Amino acid sequence: MAAEQEILSSIEFQMSLLLFVALAGYLIAYRINQSAVVGIIFAGILVGPSLLGLVTYTEFVSSLGHLGAVVLLFTIGLHFNVNEIANIKYFVIALFGILVPWLGGFGIAKLFGYDYAASIFIGTALTATSIAITANVLKEMNKLQSKAAKAIIGAAIIDDVLSLLALSVSQEIVSGTLSWSLVLITIGKATGFLVVGVFLGSIVLSRVMIRIDKTPLAIKYPESLFIFAIMVAFLYAMAAELMGLSAIIGSFLAGVSLTRVRLRNSRSFRDGAEHLQIIFASIFFVSLGVLIDFHAVTPDLLWFLLVLTLVALLVKFIGCGVPAKLVGLSMKDSIIVGVGMVPRGEVAMIVALIGLSQNLIMQNTYAVLVLMSLLTTVIPPIILRNWLFKGKTSGKKKGKSPAAPESVSPDSEASPPR
Repeated sequence: MAAEQEILSSIEFQMSLLLFVALAGYLIAYRINQSAVVGIIFAGILVGPSLLGLVTYTEFVSSLGHLGAVVLLFTIGLHFNVNEIANIKYFVIALFGILVPWLGGFGIAKLFGYDYAASIFIGTALTATSIAITANVLKEMNKLQSKAAKAIIGAAIIDDVLSLLALSVSQEIVSGTLSWSLVLITIGKATGFLVVGVFLGSIVLSRVMIRIDKTPLAIKYPESLFIFAIMVAFLYAMAAELMGLSAIIGSFLAGVSLTRVRLRNSRSFRDGAEHLQIIFASIFFVSLGVLIDFHAVTPDLLWFLLVLTLVALLVKFIGCGVPAKLVGLSMKDSIIVGVGMVPRGEVAMIVALIGLSQNLIMQNTYAVLVLMSLLTTVIPPIILRNWLFKGKTSGKKKGKSPAAPESVSPDSEASPPR
């Protein structure tokens, strides 16, 4: 019995089980003709505590999911140049995408009888945007180079910084210690990280990679530059967390910084990152489904969950879609931006966890916020795939692996043939 328990708790068994669930998610996505993200999250719900209870959200699952999100955003970043996402228009979209959801969340919480502190944190949870979800869906459909995709990515990066500020301000409002000097320091740290990170990566680290590529080391061990690139991704992720930002923003910035790197003697680190992402990003999406426990929602909270989810969908759609139209995007692209900014993902879950740990919200309210985050994560990919991008997936055939790397765009330089 002890030996059996040891096998079930082993890393090998857990990895096999998680990848089996991810594979089942691809099968579900294929059968219902939906994004891989939707299928894998549904598979996670199926085996998680909500239904079968075969997988729980352990520290191991959490760690692998975090790893997957970092690698995913690094590969997404490799498809963008800095000037494509550094745009004042995206700041306008992100700003209203924070203010409107915060006001909407606060108002609906007060309407349902929550106290001042809980209402503030519920509003803060609605400000979040999970860049990983929409970016992966756009990547599946070869739409990363569209105007709408660039607006979504650029606004989501700024959104992460603004969400951090919203969280800091909310905590200080609740505690009664609001300090504008601290807010300015937070803005300075985030801005400084973004500027220094781009400069260091595109000017210094890119040249280092190119020089290493010309050495006998790279000729004998062509995989060495892939290791170097992944090391940079995790260093940036760590630095982002030290600055108070999300780790995935750091890894995305690392990818953007290395976009222009051309290698002759080394194997393409882009290909290596794509294959690494297929494994670990799948586990990340499984972990989102496993995190959910529908049993935590009582009938009394069901109406609040439904209303909060509807409000969460509308405030992001309106808060980002309307400004997108006002700054010059077409109606179709504005709608895509509004839908693409809806997913809350793991970001809202983290905000909810902070509120729970500080006793500002109860366990059942935390469960509602987590479920709201899941629902707002699953719905947008379905809308994007079945309505907004229907029949326009750049020639992808039904049944082709959704995680297959997209073709390199003119703006993204691949390694020339040896």
